[in-house]
Amino acid sequence: MIKKTGRKSGSVVTIHDVAKHAGVSPMTVSRVINSEPNVREETRLKVAASVKALRYSPNLAARSLASADAMHLGILYSNPSAAYLSEFLLGSLEESSLSGSQLVIEQCERIETEREAIARLVRGGIDGVILPAPLCDSEEALKAVEEAGIPAVLVASGRPAAGLSAVSINDFEASRAMTRHLLSLGHKRIGFINGHPNQTASGQRFRGYIEGMTEAGLSVGTDQVAQGYFTYRSGMEAAERLFSNYDPTAIFASNDDMAAATVAVAHRKGLEVPGDVAIAGFDDTPLATTVWPELTTVRQPIADMAREAVRLLIEQIKGRRAGKPAQVVHKSLKFTLIKRESTAAPPSGRKARSGPAKS
Repeated sequence: MIKKTGRKSGSVVTIHDVAKHAGVSPMTVSRVINSEPNVREETRLKVAASVKALRYSPNLAARSLASADAMHLGILYSNPSAAYLSEFLLGSLEESSLSGSQLVIEQCERIETEREAIARLVRGGIDGVILPAPLCDSEEALKAVEEAGIPAVLVASGRPAAGLSAVSINDFEASRAMTRHLLSLGHKRIGFINGHPNQTASGQRFRGYIEGMTEAGLSVGTDQVAQGYFTYRSGMEAAERLFSNYDPTAIFASNDDMAAATVAVAHRKGLEVPGDVAIAGFDDTPLATTVWPELTTVRQPIADMAREAVRLLIEQIKGRRAGKPAQVVHKSLKFTLIKRESTAAPPSGRKARSGPAKS
């Protein structure tokens, strides 16, 4: 429940009002707004919630004078999942607004290279750049950042490049946890839809699936893995291949877009979800709760990862302006297994069936 402030309508909300609303000191609010380190995440979220509830708007002009020049942060994206991108931009915009930095968001068009897109951002005056997947794994993008000599933070890379700060989850453990969950329900014929091969997180999720199956004494044949590209269309095509070639009782897709597509294909084939086939996804984007049945999935805290990336980039820019050596920081956020209606035990008549036994 939002606390009432007792202030008159139209009056200016101050940092002291935010502090009182959040139950912290004005100094703590100031530290959160300026993205300073050594603030507990619980406190940071509480202050952010109060800022939003009170519609507090920091005096950007005064803060600009106090902290030298305003910071211009670039975000370059080319992610095919609109749901993922929406969550990412929401977190980025909220954190940049809270810190008073200016965010420049650019799409990497197909007609231009990552190098050209980053050069365009640099010409626009950005102080640093955030590269979410898949650009976090692009050799061309990473080379362009190095040549530009600007700070950068990578988001959702399964294997972050050396020398650059990064925010991610443990994709391997998250995928293994989902595979174990499906196995615990009694499934053995578990198909897998892989993510785009240009992203290192895809490889980590595939490894987690393989490890989970191996732990259960099950080998994985080529007919139970289909290649996807993190798009809804590729998920439909991959699901068609799995249903035609493998006859799975469960399918684990590497993101929610492809899992939602798999649900659609199952319905089209007259299969009940989860009665005839269980389906699981990855990310927990809004799409996971807009399809029927709602998806069991791995919650990747996309908005929180974006917020953390903005904070890390601001810290790097501040350090650079102060003449301090760059510090490489890798933040790993927690994932959560979200169990919903799209998964259940396999049909009783198929429960005993299994894939090829591990030799």
